[in-house]
Formats: sequence, C-alpha cells, structure tokens
Amino acid sequence: MTSLAVYCGSSTGNSPEFLECARDVGAQLARWGVAIVYGGGNVGMMGALADGALGAGGEVTGVIPEALVHAELAHQGLSALHIVPDMHSRKALFTTLADGFLTLPGGVGTMDELWEAVSWAQLGYHDKPVGLLNMGGFYDALIAFYGQMATSGFIRPAHTGIIIARDSLPTLLDAMERYEPHEPLVGISPAKPRPASPPPSPPQR
Repeated sequence: MTSLAVYCGSSTGNSPEFLECARDVGAQLARWGVAIVYGGGNVGMMGALADGALGAGGEVTGVIPEALVHAELAHQGLSALHIVPDMHSRKALFTTLADGFLTLPGGVGTMDELWEAVSWAQLGYHDKPVGLLNMGGFYDALIAFYGQMATSGFIRPAHTGIIIARDSLPTLLDAMERYEPHEPLVGISPAKPRPASPPPSPPQR
C-alpha cells in the first residue's frame, strides 16, 4: 500500500491521547512512505493527523465538500486539496485515490465513512483492506457488534474478515498488507468503484 484513506474525528475528543494518536499515525505513515488521503480539515483529529504527516515530510491529500471550505475548515498547507460538491463525492474519491482505509477514533462521520467502506467491500465495489486502529479499546464494542451481526445471520461468515482490527499501527498495517479479498455478494468490478457525480474540481495547491 502506497496510500491510505484515513478516517478520524473532526473533534478532539475528551483526552489528549486522541490528538496524540492522530499526530503519531500521521508521522509514522509519512516516515514509512505512505501517502495520506483524508477529509481535508484543519480541526480536531483530522488536523492533527495532517500536521503530524506534513511535519514528518509526508504527502497529504485532502478531499473536502465545498460547504466546509466556505466554513473555513479546509487545511491550507496540504500537498493537494480536492474540493467536491458533497459527502458522497468525497467518499467516492477516497475509494479512487487510496489503496486501503484506516479508521482512527471518531464520531458519526467517521462511522459513516467506515461502514460505507465495509459495505462497498462486501458488495464488491472495491477489494481494498479496511483497517480499524483500536486505540485503548475504543472500538471494542463496535467489534463485538460486528460479530453479533454475523452471529445473528446478517453478515456472511466469509465477510467477517472485512474489518481488520488491531491495537497498534505496525501490526494493523501488516495485517492489511496481507489482506485477501473475499467473494463479493454481487459481481461488481472492483476496478470501477461508484463514481463521484459531478467529478471533483482540479486539486488546489
């Protein structure tokens, strides 16, 4: 993997450990030569992630809806910034630009991004690994819930491995590198993810 879409909160959380996690992940990915694609924000964990990567010499591409640019929430120091019309276009471009998905602690927006990546993998819109960094047990309940959905017959046994959860970044990336795509529910070509419509504007530097 040479690039990852990283999903995380636009809030800081209620502990300094969350911002430290985001900064550390950004810096480590930069040192390992992994480019970051993220939501383009300058606040919360999103801003800390970008600052950590940029401070370590990494490449960071933002993808942000036009409305959030108008709210002055776009990071101005990125390697590239794609401005898109809406949230759907944003997530579609994440799928196009990244080799995989990495989820850090976050809220409802982060969950939306994570579950769409999982759903698209299940359907065959992409065949890329979906990683979950379970910092301090933050996602223990979500992991258990995912297992409960499978136990209750709503997720096929073959699809339980779509979410790759680890509690450290090195072990998570190693597992994501070794990910083997499952048989999708339907025969959608992973080479053709659901496109953004209309297409995003050219990158701004």
